[in-house]
Amino acid sequence: MPRTAWILFAGTFVHRLASFVFPFLALYLTHEASLTATEAGLAITGYGIGGVLAQVSGGLLTDRIGRRNAIAVSMATSAALVLLLLQARSLASVLAIVIVYSFFAELHRPASGALIADLVPPEHRVAAYAFNRLLFNIAFAIGLALGGLLAERSFTLLFILDAATSASFGLISLLALPHGTRTRKEEERDVGGAFNAILADRGFVLVLASIFAGALVYSQAYSTFPLWVRDLGFEEKVYGFLQGMNGILVAVFELAVTALAMRYPRTRMIALGVLLTGLGFGGFGIFLSGPGMALAVTIWSFGEMFGSPSAAAFVADRAPTHLRGRYQSALGIMYGLAFTIGPVGGTAIYETWANGVWIACAALGVVGAALALAAEQHPPPARAPGPWA
Repeated sequence: MPRTAWILFAGTFVHRLASFVFPFLALYLTHEASLTATEAGLAITGYGIGGVLAQVSGGLLTDRIGRRNAIAVSMATSAALVLLLLQARSLASVLAIVIVYSFFAELHRPASGALIADLVPPEHRVAAYAFNRLLFNIAFAIGLALGGLLAERSFTLLFILDAATSASFGLISLLALPHGTRTRKEEERDVGGAFNAILADRGFVLVLASIFAGALVYSQAYSTFPLWVRDLGFEEKVYGFLQGMNGILVAVFELAVTALAMRYPRTRMIALGVLLTGLGFGGFGIFLSGPGMALAVTIWSFGEMFGSPSAAAFVADRAPTHLRGRYQSALGIMYGLAFTIGPVGGTAIYETWANGVWIACAALGVVGAALALAAEQHPPPARAPGPWA
């Protein structure tokens, strides 16, 4: 892969290593800002709202001003807002700043995804997205441990370090990354605009629906799954171990799984990933012991490894060059909507019929896999000559 891709990976790692604000936001707001747990939860919901809005508009910004500039704007603005959040004390001010902060903090994701597509040839994209995701997860795991130690000393220090690494990533992008592809309005008219281009690609829409189904299932890992572990009579540390096990499996096996996935069509690997994710979560309704739940976690962890890098590579391959940012946004919107709807829907089912959640997860896995396989019957639509991927 080109040197600039490695620079992007390094910048992402540094930024993610000190992304302390979101994981420790609830603790900070209840301990330092004197908000109640319910108010802190509302602020975290605000973070999700800002993240979805960033996916909607981040792709357009990425395509219009270039990948490098979009990353720089995202990082510089979010660094300033992190420090501003330290001064907020009322719920209204915290909520407003968190939404705006989340918007700018998440704005870099479409730009980074599109830049990888610009820099890396199609035959290496699955590996590139997998490696970027691996570094992302490793940095987050290390950062959580480091943040826990720092939080015991000072929440202010957490925020300052978060701002510093965000600013550093923005500076790295300005000095060492290329602009990437930028869109001219006349290029969009070739396909009637990004939204029309996406809707005209039936295979792409089917894959998005498949990814959405898988993400709905995956969102249960942070909502109904911990409730299920508790209600089975296990201590909180068992849930922590099972979630940590997912991270360890991904860190150890993702690159090997990616090497295997690269040999097969993207849609089939997406189908396999969604199916394994659905069956893994569905297994929680059958495997009720600690080892049994560990087996279920292993199944959906491999689903994650097969599906996520292949999905990112499929989106990069499918997108017209000058619309890559917005195609990446379409992918991000699926995850954002799923993590907004999934926890609410899952907990509603759980309160009525706990096992029904896991049956629904298995069904979504099957349906999502079928949607991805159906996409193979719909090649990309013919387009007028232009700078297509």
